[in-house]
Amino acid sequence: MNNYEKPFLVSGRNTLIHKNKKLDLVVVNDDDDPNIIVTRHGVKLFTESVPANRAEAKDRYMEVVDISSSDVFGEVKTLLFIQAINNKEYKVDYSKKGTDLFIRIHQENYI
Repeated sequence: MNNYEKPFLVSGRNTLIHKNKKLDLVVVNDDDDPNIIVTRHGVKLFTESVPANRAEAKDRYMEVVDISSSDVFGEVKTLLFIQAINNKEYKVDYSKKGTDLFIRIHQENYI
């Protein structure tokens, strides 16, 4: 699958850009880190079960993004920026998981 078919783009060393409002992104970092979901409305914790395979994800209108895979960043990230379709950039700080500072708006109207 090439980059034109993916519902996201990778920019720089730690920025993920959501580009398809029909598919939500389930972002997986590490086994100990909580999963997050990127929708057209923003970014929040993902408390449901992660789809087991691509077919299940497609049925649920999702794409699972493992940011530590070689296709994305190739390493586990402590700090991740996500540009969502709602014109906001979110800062996800995995060192602050479990607090209110874990997911927050970093910049509004980034476009």
